[in-house]
Amino acid sequence: MYKKGIYKILTNEPLTDTVWRMTLRGDTQWITAPGQFVNIALAGRYLRRPISVCDWDEQTLTLVYKVVGGGTAQMSRMAPGTELDLLTGLGNGFSVDNAALRPLLVGGGVGVPPLYNLARRLLARGLRVQVVLGFNSAAEVFYAEEFRALGCEVTVATADGTAGIRGFVTDAIAAQGLDFDYFYACGPLPMLRALCEGVSQDGQLSMEERMGCGFGGCMGCTCKTKAGPKRICREGPVLTKDEVFW
Repeated sequence: MYKKGIYKILTNEPLTDTVWRMTLRGDTQWITAPGQFVNIALAGRYLRRPISVCDWDEQTLTLVYKVVGGGTAQMSRMAPGTELDLLTGLGNGFSVDNAALRPLLVGGGVGVPPLYNLARRLLARGLRVQVVLGFNSAAEVFYAEEFRALGCEVTVATADGTAGIRGFVTDAIAAQGLDFDYFYACGPLPMLRALCEGVSQDGQLSMEERMGCGFGGCMGCTCKTKAGPKRICREGPVLTKDEVFW
């Protein structure tokens, strides 16, 4: 279930040249699982902007977003104290109700943020959590230290080799010989496909798709899966490895 509300910006700061972190104060009771997202109304923009939830507590909400167009550029210019109209609690998030004992979290680029609260939840269950983060270059790396501060074992991969292991997340998994029995992943579709084809373990994938309404009404983000048509904004964005068509 989702809820509409007004949220006040507490902080809005750059993490890299293009990635920003925004913290808001407001009602977070409708956010119940890591991997869910919010839909933000912006002045002068017809469609809301869907942004994954990075973290939350009883009073605050943290979003990490990448400036890729006019809407997110508009967000980056917003000052603390600005109020935003949000739909919260959207989407079907990651589930930790499984028998995994050695989970692996795999994030690519702006797919990294929704894994942060997931890591917190897995660590709270007493599990060893390994994290692989993939970026194009060292200049784009963010949140590696935040994951380490939680207690995760973090491996960074960059396509150009300027930080961590040279290559993609699949190269880093192979190079480190990571021992895991289940994975959770969020990132670009080519990364998700390579991961699914490169490892035998089961897992959950947070899928990307263009959205209109963000709550399942317009049917614009419906995708075919092995379990039948699913709306990425409603039944997703998290799907299981065994139901995705490549």
